[in-house]
Amino acid sequence: MSSSVAGPDCCGGLGNIDFRQADLCVMTRLLGYVDISDPHFVAAVLAITFNPLFWNVVARWEQKTHKLSKAFRSPYLACYFLGCVILLLNFLRSHCFTQAMLSQPKMESLDNPTAYRAGLALLGVGSVFVVSSFLALGFTGTFLGDYFGILKEARVTTFPFSVLDNPMYWGSTANYLGWAIMHASPAGLLLTAVVALVYVVAVLYEEPFTAEIYRQKASQSRKRS
Repeated sequence: MSSSVAGPDCCGGLGNIDFRQADLCVMTRLLGYVDISDPHFVAAVLAITFNPLFWNVVARWEQKTHKLSKAFRSPYLACYFLGCVILLLNFLRSHCFTQAMLSQPKMESLDNPTAYRAGLALLGVGSVFVVSSFLALGFTGTFLGDYFGILKEARVTTFPFSVLDNPMYWGSTANYLGWAIMHASPAGLLLTAVVALVYVVAVLYEEPFTAEIYRQKASQSRKRS
């Protein structure tokens, strides 16, 4: 999803986390609960990694060739189509994530009302970031409209971009983390780590490219003026 119109990064999101400092003992404990060869778990990992790869490849292909815009005879219709496909893929990802959790054992230390409430709170915070990001960016701003030539006049700096960079990504990660905790699921926690890692890579891949799109727009505007 587009992060090119995000405002200044106050908190840095998960992009500033040094994963090398992660407690490997915690990861080892999680792996003791998780069967990574389980078909549901494998399907969830594939869905998590495929989605950002798909939308980045398609978006860059469109930016270079305008094939989708030509096929739909409108960049807006093409963007709406791609956005709907991304939404369907995200629903599939969430379904695979849930099935992977249900197919594997729970962690006793998380299976209690306090942890459930903490997970519910994370789910609520994540939903606020996701929904407010969508409202701030609109459909085309959320679903890669800049690759279709649908650019905003100015960078979005209102909430949630005023407090967090890439709030759509990190809100989604918080949703998965909350969902995993609510289910007391080690498999869900491990898959959430995969979600976070994939989003970190996606941000590193997307931001320089989309920043260049807006740099070119600003340069063209200066020349016309």
